Parts: sequence; structure tokens; C-alpha cells
Amino acid sequence: MSGPRAEPAPTAAPFVPDDADLDGLRAAARGCQGCHLYREATQTVFSRGTTTARMALVGEQPGDVEDQRGEPFVGPAGVLLRRAVGDIGLEPSDLYITNAVKHFKFSMRGRRRIHQTPDRIEITACRPWLLAEFAQLAPRVVVALGATAAQALLGPSFRVTRSRGVPMPWPESAYRPEDYAQPGGGAQIVATLHPSAILRADDREGAYAGFVADLRVAAGALR
Repeated sequence: MSGPRAEPAPTAAPFVPDDADLDGLRAAARGCQGCHLYREATQTVFSRGTTTARMALVGEQPGDVEDQRGEPFVGPAGVLLRRAVGDIGLEPSDLYITNAVKHFKFSMRGRRRIHQTPDRIEITACRPWLLAEFAQLAPRVVVALGATAAQALLGPSFRVTRSRGVPMPWPESAYRPEDYAQPGGGAQIVATLHPSAILRADDREGAYAGFVADLRVAAGALR
């Protein structure tokens, strides 16, 4: 007798339309039910920016404010990110901003919604959206903001603390070719902290200075 049949791994793939442009992807993502996170989240939070952006910034997931407003990086972490981007002289038109996971994962503490880090199953389930986004983009540099984003792009063994602020070639061997999100034009990738980690740091000023230094490296790679 055979054992119980394994449940298929959750995936957003059935919700990702073939041959859609970026606007089509954003529209389709509103109805994504590729994993359980959609059940509690207010809405899908997709991306901000255009296909002509020279730098793509990939974060972890939307937070509470982003979940309510439907845009990435509009909460406290977004304020800090905009300040840092301004400090290194980049224009908003240079940037495409998205997250590895498109729904807010949280737990309730009283009336507050407390962020929870997405797990490997949730990151993998949402990966088809990231692949579809990068198929539309041609950034010169991709910045991975935090461990979740870095591992979504570079594989689960990557450690931001060991390799932050170092431009690396896009890792062609990180995934099977059919799973490989490849920006055009030989993009480089730079990993750094997530802005929310700076907001939690004991030495916030020092953490912010390091974050700006990492982004300055990424901006230098544009040239």
C-alpha cells in the first residue's frame, strides 16, 4: 500500500500570466492566492518603478503600513531608505523597488500586527513573481535589502553579514536555468542590511552610516 500523497508545494506560478508586461503583472498579482499569506493580508503589495530603472532594490516583504497602502517601502523603513538614497545622490527614476514576498506576514499582539519573517516555503512560493519582474527589467545593479531578499536572489546559504557591500556578478549557477531571474546587461548584485534592521539597531547612527556606504558601492557600480 502506498502512503498518503504529499501535498503539492504552494506556488504563485498559476497566477502569473504568460507574456504580461509590468502593468499586467501588477494587476494579476492582486488576485494571487499562491500561498496562505493572502488570507490575512489586506492586499498584495507588488512594486514601484519602471522597466527603465538602472537599480533594482529588493526587500523582504511589505510591513503594516505597506499592507494598508498597497505600496512597498512607504512606512518607517521606507522613510529611512529614501533618506539614504538621497544621501548618495540617486533619483527616484533610477530605482525599481520590490519585495521577495508580496503579502504581509504577521502575528497579532493585542491589537497590533507584528511582523514575522517569511520562511523558505513562502519565499519559494512567491518566487515566480520575482522571476516575472526581472524578466521585464534590465537594471545595472540589484541591491538585496536584508537576509530574506539576499537568500531569495542568491540562495539559502548566502549570509549578508559576511558579504555585504561587495559587488558580485549575478550568480548564473544559483538556480536552475528555468528558475533563474536574470537581469539583462550583466547586472551586479550588492547585499546590505534591511532598513528596518537599522531602525532597531542600538547604534543607529553607525548602522545608518554603514548602510549608506553599501548603497554608495552599489551606486558606484552604475558607473
